[in-house]
Amino acid sequence: MFNGIIFNKGSITKILKRPKGINIFIKSDLTLSMRDIGVSIACDGVCLTLISIKNKVMEFYLSDETINRSKFSYIKLKDKINLELPIKYGQKISGHICQGHVDTIGKILSIKKIDKSYLFDFQISKKERKNIIEKASISINGISLTISKVTGKGFQIWIIPHTYKLTNLSSLKKGSLVNVEIDILSKYVRNYFYEKK
Repeated sequence: MFNGIIFNKGSITKILKRPKGINIFIKSDLTLSMRDIGVSIACDGVCLTLISIKNKVMEFYLSDETINRSKFSYIKLKDKINLELPIKYGQKISGHICQGHVDTIGKILSIKKIDKSYLFDFQISKKERKNIIEKASISINGISLTISKVTGKGFQIWIIPHTYKLTNLSSLKKGSLVNVEIDILSKYVRNYFYEKK
């Protein structure tokens, strides 16, 4: 379980292809040791299990299921990755409840700098648009954000300078792909009323 507040980023240093998945290696400044092997870490919003750590380089295994549901099918060396350790019992939740289960891949249609903030326009699949609600929480590359406007193709989000600087949103551009996790409460409520019909 995560809360979508990003303080750390990493960089892809190696990608090892396997018959049914890939292993990725991410270098970061996270303070981890061999005792942390098996811990869950949100990597661009995807909950992955740490399988090795050496010289600040973390290794994760991604199955085909994870690859197909996320933008990791397009991953490249030197890509910047948002990182978040799981929240602890009693820890303050400054964002919203994030599971690390990506729902779909989003595409950036435009980025506009307005004053000191940035307006991002995202496109998502028609199937997932029904779960989008104005002013609801949403996770983009693991970042807890708020939908400012629902559009015909997806939604818009305002990014403040602090978030822009601390996350990999600053390295993205028009056409870039992102991992999208829709607010779990929104999905549960909609599913409940849909099943009741």
